[in-house]
Amino acid sequence: MTELFASRRSDVLPFRAMDVLAEANLMRARGAPVISLAVGQPEAPTPEKAIAAANAHLAKGRIAYTDAPGLPALRERIARHYGEAYGVEVPASRIMVTTGSSAGFNLAFLAAFDAGARIALASPGYPAYRNILKVLGLEPVEIPVDVSTGYLLTAEHLDEAHRHKPIDGVLVASPANPTGTVTPPAELERLIAFCDRNGIRFISDEIYHRLAYSGGEATALAFSDRPFVVNSFSKYYCMTGWRIGWIVLPPEMVRVAERIGQSLYISAPELSQVAATAVFDATAELDRVRETYVRNRDLLMRELPALGFRDIAPIDGAFYAYAGIPDGEASASDFCRRILAECHVAMTPGIDFDLSRGERFVRISYACGNAALEEAVGRMQDHVAG
Repeated sequence: MTELFASRRSDVLPFRAMDVLAEANLMRARGAPVISLAVGQPEAPTPEKAIAAANAHLAKGRIAYTDAPGLPALRERIARHYGEAYGVEVPASRIMVTTGSSAGFNLAFLAAFDAGARIALASPGYPAYRNILKVLGLEPVEIPVDVSTGYLLTAEHLDEAHRHKPIDGVLVASPANPTGTVTPPAELERLIAFCDRNGIRFISDEIYHRLAYSGGEATALAFSDRPFVVNSFSKYYCMTGWRIGWIVLPPEMVRVAERIGQSLYISAPELSQVAATAVFDATAELDRVRETYVRNRDLLMRELPALGFRDIAPIDGAFYAYAGIPDGEASASDFCRRILAECHVAMTPGIDFDLSRGERFVRISYACGNAALEEAVGRMQDHVAG
């Protein structure tokens, strides 16, 4: 019998943060008091207003397909959000509701690029970008950034990469995962202007918006109507498991993305869309959660250097700290395994985010409660002292 094999496009690296989470969950199941700082998932529950709206809709007894672009009420509410938050007018017709931000990236990549297109990314960066691009037959062009430039991908970086070998697109996240770096508005404008001049598609990952702690948060839509803008209800809005997000499309890509979405997804889950419409009215509850992150950020800014971590990225946004492992440690993977085994604290090795330099770094998620982070830091302090 002829042996059958997996496709070449399926040959992508694992998402190690999820592997670390699986190991932490296994240890918890065995009774270990594990604190997970590995995954970017808010510990806070979904806001009450979203739960109430979902319960009321569920009581009707029928959950159905929606139009591929999403419920009109949700699209209109997202459009209103851009006016309220940024003073930018975005017609609801350009907004498509997606099954999490992951589907938004899929739609952007499929709508904008043919197989073989080269897409620039900052490294360190979110590993799923690289993996999705490879699965879709696109080429990730990883541009190294480091502490010397605040882990920012700049217009100069892009110009140099484009001169070396033309690129077709660029994806910029602000605030960024894993570094927490916020791209200043002036730099974001320069990046977009460079792309518009050179016929390069710009994709803006804004899923950590409303979680910038030092100001400077801007949407790419403030500078051009040509970028794809991806956002999500998972992070600030505390709705990870609802799998609901959105994408703002360039005008000429609206029908293109709709046609693709009809076949790939039909529509995002109706129940999640109903809850997401209501969550915009939960700002007071969500801002209290945000204050938890601010306190956690302040704790890590104070304690990480004392624990021996170095080359710490600016902890300006999202809920991550990206830091070099202490002197004397040879491997972030080994370091994370030992801290999990001995301290019962889970962190993600940087190799997930940077294939060439990541074994010298870890990512710490501080999306947990204040008490949990204080306990985790205390355990690591005892380990260092010991």
